[in-house]
Amino acid sequence: MSPPASDPAQRLTELPFPPVTKTHILNCSYHSWHPRYRAITPKARLVPLPDAFLSYLREDGIVLPPDNEDTPEWSDSDSGIFSGADNEGDDADDADNYDPSASWRDTHETIERAIDDLGGKVAPKLNWSAPKDATWMAATNSMECRTPNDIYLLLKSSDFVTHDLEHAFDDTADEDANGSIQDPPASASLSVPYHLVLRKWVTLNPSVEFRCFVRSRKLIALCQRDLNHFDFLFKMQDKLRQTIQEFFDVRLRDTFPDPSFTFDVYVPPPHNRVWLIDFNPWAQRTDPLLFSWLELLSLPEPPSSNVEESTPEKSDGSSEYEEDITEIFRPEFRLVRRDDPEAYGFTTPQYSAHKLPKDVVDASRGGEGNLREFALQWKEAQALAEQQKAEDSDDD
Repeated sequence: MSPPASDPAQRLTELPFPPVTKTHILNCSYHSWHPRYRAITPKARLVPLPDAFLSYLREDGIVLPPDNEDTPEWSDSDSGIFSGADNEGDDADDADNYDPSASWRDTHETIERAIDDLGGKVAPKLNWSAPKDATWMAATNSMECRTPNDIYLLLKSSDFVTHDLEHAFDDTADEDANGSIQDPPASASLSVPYHLVLRKWVTLNPSVEFRCFVRSRKLIALCQRDLNHFDFLFKMQDKLRQTIQEFFDVRLRDTFPDPSFTFDVYVPPPHNRVWLIDFNPWAQRTDPLLFSWLELLSLPEPPSSNVEESTPEKSDGSSEYEEDITEIFRPEFRLVRRDDPEAYGFTTPQYSAHKLPKDVVDASRGGEGNLREFALQWKEAQALAEQQKAEDSDDD
């Protein structure tokens, strides 16, 4: 039997999100919230980015500033290994000496100083996104960067960073002076004060990173960020929930500009202190991980206060209204169980959809000439394969 027409599940055609405005997105930008919560976040430096640097990030291809330390020394004792005869002329010299950072050299030097200030190793991100989808390009296969060029390579290889630059306000509305919702102007992304965030490199234990969901200034749910099973988390689930709840009540509930949002935290051993990692908007673009957004939008909210009210006592000391005592609300806390299908990471590797074949990446680093040569080699290889296939058919 089909459900009656009055069934809310049948009538629902889209998730009942409140309008997501440009202001909501900007409130979750690292440069916007970091000054307020600096004391409870990992050590970081923020570098304002000029238009010339943003143009560099948007350019096709990956051309990095020259690194003088990597320039080989030329001498007559090289036995022909390095020889001036190997040069391809002035064009090759010009390409080798091209410095894309010439128009934003001050920014380049600021980034160098920030890396030194943070101990020589950093993890980069833009206003909202870290280039986690591009770590396969790095020699360390991680977000660890020791030089400005390490940072530029990750930023220019990342689809997540491109989204920050080109699509930050997709599917959003904006408010006018009267508070009415309207579509944002097409040039809205140009007004974003872009920053490069450099966080001091530390090795985090992914098992104690959690995503938390806040609706109407009430923490209603939290879950693991890393979708692997960690048995020890179940034994300390109540302690973690209480620690994060207290952190939210004291630090975030009344200080973040929006009433509904998500935030990520890190709770290192001995699990009695919480570090704020990031904010994300209360919007479908944010990954709900172990929940669905329909669940999060329909989960019950806690009462206005979690404190039990006192009740009058009878002469025998018992409460007259024992049945009316309200149970203290506890947010839904989900962990990956041993038998969950995602528990052991046997699915497609994370961010695999954003990767390119290594040969293509290597060719792109050499500029247009290398790409053209790569394309010709690929065409010749394809023709040779077809020829071999035809010969094998004749032999059969």
